[in-house]
Amino acid sequence: MVQMEFPKLNKFLMGSQRSWEEAMKSMEIVQEAMKKVRDNVWLESKNIHSNRPLKKLDQKRYRLFKISKDIGLEMFQLELPERWMIHNMFNEDLLTKCRKPHFKGQYMEPAPPPIIINKEEKYKVEEVRKH
Repeated sequence: MVQMEFPKLNKFLMGSQRSWEEAMKSMEIVQEAMKKVRDNVWLESKNIHSNRPLKKLDQKRYRLFKISKDIGLEMFQLELPERWMIHNMFNEDLLTKCRKPHFKGQYMEPAPPPIIINKEEKYKVEEVRKH
């Protein structure tokens, strides 16, 4: 039997193998970055109505919430406070995964929960600054 060498074919096959390996590494990285149950996510304020007079004065994202269930088809169930009168299932596009701060100066303490008196939220003012 005669053996023949095809240098261009061998080069093509080696390049295809490298591309496949890089694609597999990229898929592993993306799967690690995907949202999972118990992850903290930011909820985008899109489609959520608030009491603010103008949309531009409203928050862009609401506070951190935990994912309680992966519904599938890019849908997640969040652990929302009971006083929120909205459905607790959201599309993946409305959720942004929380990343830990890289530097100490970026970390902020979460705001304390409001005090509820007569079914209204009340906050304790610690200091009034000049405007």
